[in-house]
Amino acid sequence: MTMVYRELPIPSHFDPDRVGEVWKVPYRQRAEEAEQWARRHNIRPAAHDRFKVCLVAVDVQNTFCIPGFELFVGGRSGSGAVDDNRRLCEFIYRNLGVITQMCLTMDTHQVMQIFHSAFWVNDGDEHPAPFTLISQEDVESGLWRFNPLLARSLGVGEEYAQRHLIHYTGALRKGGKYDLTIWPYHAMLGSIGHALVPAVEEAIFYHSIARASQPDFQVKGNNPLTEHYSILGPEVLEGPDGEPIAHKNVSLAEKLLQFDAVVIAGQAKSHCVAWTIDDVLQDITIRDERLAERVYLLEDCTSPVVVPGAMDYTEEADAAFRRFAGAGMHVVRSADPLASWPGMSHQEEKPDEPAK
Repeated sequence: MTMVYRELPIPSHFDPDRVGEVWKVPYRQRAEEAEQWARRHNIRPAAHDRFKVCLVAVDVQNTFCIPGFELFVGGRSGSGAVDDNRRLCEFIYRNLGVITQMCLTMDTHQVMQIFHSAFWVNDGDEHPAPFTLISQEDVESGLWRFNPLLARSLGVGEEYAQRHLIHYTGALRKGGKYDLTIWPYHAMLGSIGHALVPAVEEAIFYHSIARASQPDFQVKGNNPLTEHYSILGPEVLEGPDGEPIAHKNVSLAEKLLQFDAVVIAGQAKSHCVAWTIDDVLQDITIRDERLAERVYLLEDCTSPVVVPGAMDYTEEADAAFRRFAGAGMHVVRSADPLASWPGMSHQEEKPDEPAK
């Protein structure tokens, strides 16, 4: 199948200096401009695409991407997510006529969840501090235990909850995953931190109007009994008695692999992005390993979790991307023309005359 490729200019409304700020998107104005832009550059509706490209933007939300918010992903540079999103916006605008659909994941939490401080107490009824790592031994020894005050609100028994925590931390270890991390309260449902970064939201909205393509929003992370880094499924699926507590997002996995190319970006490279890619790879391995060649990882549009003095997942993130590349996925950069990406069948399209 052939991809017709034509890089577009970046619309004048985009201000790279405001990517790290929170502001209101002027929807009506952008909608009118997007329709005019589509006519001017002869951008066809996405339904006409023969070569279908999906851009997956993982958790591009204020809570992770705006300096000063709850869990800003600065990477080692200290400005990681802001720089990533500036490049991501430019990528979207330049490739507006090629991207068929956007898939946006929304990390979505409430107060009482397994990775928040309120869920846990010690013998002094103190809660663990943010970025505390809790292992199976910590739970078995009683260093940290379930907060019994939450039992009624969550609809679980105190004894069951404690058994679940022992089982859960053990399941993480058996699965080769990180120890349970106590994160700052973040991506709180209904909060400003939960919302998409305005500059990226604007680019997504502009694409939606210009290409008549409805974005696919995927909510994840609202189960109180498990972490949920990957878009395709939570960390632990079963409780201490073998009962299901969560499910894989099978329909989304099916949908993504129907595209001719899946491009992945977002935050954080070491956690939600890496775990999403890993789940995609597992699904590909079951179906057909050659499908890995359809996946493109925007390495300059994602950053790892780095908390100075507490944790640095840069090496783990880089190792994961090397593993994904070894499995056949393509690690690419956003500024490189899609026509130059490995594995992309393409033909250059002559620019159309601007509409009068």
